[in-house]
Amino acid sequence: MKILTADQIRRVETLCFERYSTEAELMLKAGTACFEAMTAEYDMKGKTVRVLCGNGKNAGDGFVIARLLYCFGAKAEIVICDKQPEIAEPLMYFEQAKSSGVPVTEFENTDLDCSFIVDTLFGIGFHGEPRAPFDTVFKAVNESAATVVSVDTPSGTDSTTGAVCTNCIKADFTIAISTLKFAHVLPPANSFCGKTVTVSIGIPGDCYEEEYVNTIELEEIKALFGKPDLNANKGDFGHQLNICGSYKMFGAAVIATKAALRSGAGLVKLTIPGSAYPLAAAHLTQSIFNPVYETEEGTFSASAAAGILKDLPWASSIVLGCGMGLNEDTAAVTINVLKNANCPVILDADGINAIKESISIIRDIKVPLVLTPHPGEMARLISKQVAEIQANRINIAKAFAKENGIILVLKGANTVVTDGNKVFVNVTGNPGMAMGGSGDMLSGMLGAFIARGIPPFEAAKAAVYIHGLCGDLTACELSERGMLVSDMIDRLGTLMSDFE
Repeated sequence: MKILTADQIRRVETLCFERYSTEAELMLKAGTACFEAMTAEYDMKGKTVRVLCGNGKNAGDGFVIARLLYCFGAKAEIVICDKQPEIAEPLMYFEQAKSSGVPVTEFENTDLDCSFIVDTLFGIGFHGEPRAPFDTVFKAVNESAATVVSVDTPSGTDSTTGAVCTNCIKADFTIAISTLKFAHVLPPANSFCGKTVTVSIGIPGDCYEEEYVNTIELEEIKALFGKPDLNANKGDFGHQLNICGSYKMFGAAVIATKAALRSGAGLVKLTIPGSAYPLAAAHLTQSIFNPVYETEEGTFSASAAAGILKDLPWASSIVLGCGMGLNEDTAAVTINVLKNANCPVILDADGINAIKESISIIRDIKVPLVLTPHPGEMARLISKQVAEIQANRINIAKAFAKENGIILVLKGANTVVTDGNKVFVNVTGNPGMAMGGSGDMLSGMLGAFIARGIPPFEAAKAAVYIHGLCGDLTACELSERGMLVSDMIDRLGTLMSDFE
């Protein structure tokens, strides 16, 4: 699904007006689609509903919704929060609603003690801070106990940047018109949207003329997988080399390796410091091991590089960095592997931290490289604050990937996947996945998909999507608060049956 900025969707709608439809026709379709979405989600018949309207074009959707709700049997009321409509199309639908019997009141003369509030104040047109009287309206909505339904985007969110204002309306349900906007997927606005659904209003495909950011979709991920060949052997499913772990963080290596095995890698070899080997081996029975030289702290020793390099020609994919620890020795091992790799490399966690002082190395390596930073690691890589990363996730990720010729997976809610040209945003997953080990699982899965022959960029999209889907399944069966990464891995094997 496409994700558009405010200017992009305005351009799309302008082309639709020029080629196919009047503004009034599209407004009626939008209001009708929103009415159908909210009555499908909630039992609104007989319930008190306040439809909050400003004096812009978004109010036209509100007047249509109020009329349809009233005729449907809801106790709907239009609440004028600024001035009565003056623009032709909203004014027409305002008069229709009044003629149908919909009560109309001014904001200062009503209360929000009702079952539902429908927010049609701004849609995509908001930015900055609210002027009076909207600052008071926003505050009153958030203080109400009513269920809040926002049309297009919650009022107070910037649909292009994902920024929010003071007292931004916090919706329970948001109905995105035609496509998603960036407010639905970027922080902090995405946390103000509640459940988000997208409704079509019939804009023809040729009105979308640009290369847009897109969400990762189930059908395109399923298309990457197929039934295994009846005569396949383990060599046909690739060799994955995990260079991970340390004495204090052997669990990261175990998680990455288990996830790789559950994702279908034919053979997985775990290279790990010697003292961590018996700890990891107690949890792994199907992987191959290569215990190597270590420092006194139980991390990879620089002298281990020679033994590690011997395995590189064997590998179909390499996962490097999970739980390694960060010091001069692990940095030396990381750089050695990057310079000598013969297959795609997934660089995660301390592997990413290890190259921040010599970032130029990633521009020169011979093989596809996938970096999977969380916002803190990304901030360290480019010497910015985490808040700056979160405020501009799409552009920062795309620019970094393009400049360095790599694939970037910027983790977090609505993970971003980009090769510097195309950008995809993931919409699976939940807050229960925000725990230690979740990223290690993702890296192991990504390595397995590449080892099996999926191209790295497509494999990154697949791993992110299925990882989030596995988190959603686990949260549904257990709970977001109580789930563990091990619970996700336990369910991953069954989930993969959906992709055969």
